[in-house]
Amino acid sequence: MAITAPRRLMGWALALAVIVPLQHANASTPPRASAPADAGGNEAILDEVWRTVRDHFYDPRLGGLDWAAVRARYAPQAAAATSEEALAAVINAMLAELHASHTALYTPAEPAYYQLADIFAGVLRHRGLERAFPGGRITYPGIGLFTRTDAEGRVFVAGVIDDAPAQRAGLLVGDEILAVDGAPFRPVLSFKDRVGSPVTLSVRRSAGGPPLQLSVTPAALQPHEMFLHGLRASARLIPTGNGLRVGYAHLWSYAGRAYQDALEELVSEGPLKDADALVIDLREGWGGAVPEYLDLFNAR
Repeated sequence: MAITAPRRLMGWALALAVIVPLQHANASTPPRASAPADAGGNEAILDEVWRTVRDHFYDPRLGGLDWAAVRARYAPQAAAATSEEALAAVINAMLAELHASHTALYTPAEPAYYQLADIFAGVLRHRGLERAFPGGRITYPGIGLFTRTDAEGRVFVAGVIDDAPAQRAGLLVGDEILAVDGAPFRPVLSFKDRVGSPVTLSVRRSAGGPPLQLSVTPAALQPHEMFLHGLRASARLIPTGNGLRVGYAHLWSYAGRAYQDALEELVSEGPLKDADALVIDLREGWGGAVPEYLDLFNAR
């Protein structure tokens, strides 16, 4: 899906079947989180997203929605947005009217922007990838985790990628992230210009519990390499009381043959080769497996 985007939209990504990242946004210079917005520019971005959905959504009837009426309802909110984050929230609320999965607008302030750009890099090389990431290498500053934000705006750790900086620092699933160096947590921008330098994360491990201070050193994360290394680092045998050994591996992404090859290697030659049973953890991360990958479990 190729679109011609207004200048500010070129730094964002609309995920329908593919995404469209079209601005230099690498690990060393991620964009500002809350750049000033203007009403005309905001409406131009909303209109570009609106037209992209109108012209390329898988259901030409848009589920029976009056898409023009939806645009009219959200345009004033977009015009009133005072930051890129606020504008993205308005546009994602508009997209939510479709009640469709895999449909969202991502900004360079989100890890998903870089991760999806990497997953779809083969397609995007013909759609401006080099403008977004000179040299075609996609990286961003981070610590290697997935988070979820609740209705009250609290941020919780949903997944910790194996052997990434967050895991090495001791973060656990369920931790509430309170601050980074005393400032509100931002999954990319909290670590801008901090790659290789320790930062202090304040986390709460239980409701009402005292804050814990954890030192973590952000890295320039390359999504494919991070997910592949995380898979290999996760592999282990878990002994049971009856003498059997259960193999475990966490697939943080299944979007590509490389992950299947790595899993097969772990099972055939690596630490999982002596497993009596196997647990494949697919929580968090990204999908993308094709049915033939189930051949891993066929008798040979």
